[in-house]
Amino acid sequence: MLPKATIRTFASGPLVARRGLHVTPARLGGYHYPEGPRSNLPFNPLTRFFYVRYTLFCATGFGLPFGIAYWQINKNKP
Repeated sequence: MLPKATIRTFASGPLVARRGLHVTPARLGGYHYPEGPRSNLPFNPLTRFFYVRYTLFCATGFGLPFGIAYWQINKNKP
């Protein structure tokens, strides 16, 4: 059920030659960003009270919809 143009494209072979991905970083001059554990995180988990702040952040994000729902249900009661 494929269009004839699609079948013609795949039947004629690849249009672009494949490249070896193991050579690409060396050819491009290496990596720009540092490597290693925790180097790709947008925050620093090694600070003093990180886990307290992280727990409060997650609890707020999880509990906020429930608090809003409770508020909306009970706001018009006399």
